[in-house]
Amino acid sequence: MARPTELVEKPRLEAVTKRPETRGPQNRKSTPAMRLAIDVLLDYSLPAESDVLLQIEAAAMADQRIVTERLTATSPERLRAVAGEESVGQRTWAAGVDRFTVRYAAKIEIDRIVQPIDHFGATLARDLPGLVLPYLLPSRYVESHLFDTFVARQFGHLEGGAKVLAMRDWITRELAYVSGVSDGHTTASDTFVRREGVCRDFAHLMAAFTRAAAIPARLVSVYAPSVTPPDFHAVVEVWLDNAWHLIDATAMARPGEMARIAVGRDATDIAFMTVFGTAALIEQRVAVTVEPRGLAES
Repeated sequence: MARPTELVEKPRLEAVTKRPETRGPQNRKSTPAMRLAIDVLLDYSLPAESDVLLQIEAAAMADQRIVTERLTATSPERLRAVAGEESVGQRTWAAGVDRFTVRYAAKIEIDRIVQPIDHFGATLARDLPGLVLPYLLPSRYVESHLFDTFVARQFGHLEGGAKVLAMRDWITRELAYVSGVSDGHTTASDTFVRREGVCRDFAHLMAAFTRAAAIPARLVSVYAPSVTPPDFHAVVEVWLDNAWHLIDATAMARPGEMARIAVGRDATDIAFMTVFGTAALIEQRVAVTVEPRGLAES
């Protein structure tokens, strides 16, 4: 017999480290540019009690501040938070059984300096910080070693940020955004051949290109108001001029309006929900809106 479930609210856990993002000299104080209102519903059916790892809370970072947030889930156990990759954001453990419903609501203030990256230089591999080095290597869905020849031929005449922007523009131009043509097994090389996919496919290919050019890239899950259809969104961050810079190869979201959730080597690390069992979707909604300036400043 399944254990009874109840609506459980996750308390704020100060023990979970929320380390500010590494920033270069361009990190300076700016006027808050945008406040996002986020509302998420995850409603699933789990035939047997299973551990569920959630990763849907916006990360508290130097360039994005959590104004308010609340996470609840129907669970027979208390929710437990653990640090995300590189201590960016946090994951939350829950026990799910029968009807598993999660709600997340937050207001996030984006205070980010966005600078053109075309003149930023790449860092030599031997000079990379230890936490950045893994994002130079191939991973499960980002087989960057398969793209060495193509990247050298297509983008070899460019350097640093100019090369990254050319890669982004190539992917935006050559790939079609089409839902339902990829799944959880689709890799960057699959997307390169098919020339179509969704945001995670665009991000995997972008990361593969940049890593093949010896420029570190990590996948990032974000909330952004301009994503169509509204959903969790995947982009990349590239390491240039001793800082991470957001890049969206789908061209749907601008760097100054994204709220980061999680970072990682590929989609495995940034999945919004991982069920250690089986689950069937009942309903899922993600709404991200920009609060009017007067309301955001009150």
